[in-house]
Amino acid sequence: MKYYPVFWDITGKKCVVIGGGEVAARKVERLLDCGAKVHVVSPLLVPELADLKERGRIGHIAGEYADEYLSGAALVIGATDDEEINASISRDAKARGIPVNIVDDPQKCDFILPSLVERGDLTIACGTGGNSPALARRLREELEAAYGEEYAALLDILGQLRSRMEKNTGRGRAWFDQLMAAGLLTSLRRKDTKTAKKIVRDITGEEVNID
Repeated sequence: MKYYPVFWDITGKKCVVIGGGEVAARKVERLLDCGAKVHVVSPLLVPELADLKERGRIGHIAGEYADEYLSGAALVIGATDDEEINASISRDAKARGIPVNIVDDPQKCDFILPSLVERGDLTIACGTGGNSPALARRLREELEAAYGEEYAALLDILGQLRSRMEKNTGRGRAWFDQLMAAGLLTSLRRKDTKTAKKIVRDITGEEVNID
């Protein structure tokens, strides 16, 4: 099976996670980071999830899974250790037309979750079609070493310049090439913000903020 890669805006959308363990907690954290409204279905919660519930970050249904809990969901993640329940989650979600992911069981999924490298707004996703999570993890580690926090700063600068660059596509492309050739990324890697700002100013005439 070949999966269609996509970055999906789930801000404010209801996302249901069935399961209250450590794996479910990791899935919940990712969904919250993306602005989703998360509802967890599980009789028990690990401390991380209990804390999120206490702080009002998640909704919690303290009971066994039932298909009615999927109503209105934009996506569903099954993170239980019971194969029969996971099969029911997959079947029920698909019947309702809701995209579903069953952790570590690609056959029951509409989508799988890639291994991610994040640097600010930069996200690099690694997927192996569900064939080898170990290889995806290895690739993620290599990418983490290759792409440091300087890329977050670079992307932030480019975001500040975007409106000017889009007004003149030719100039924008030239600016990007010139910024890179002038050593902007190297300056950011060295945390030399003074030089980085000067490079941007000399090439574009713009003042930018660098955190």
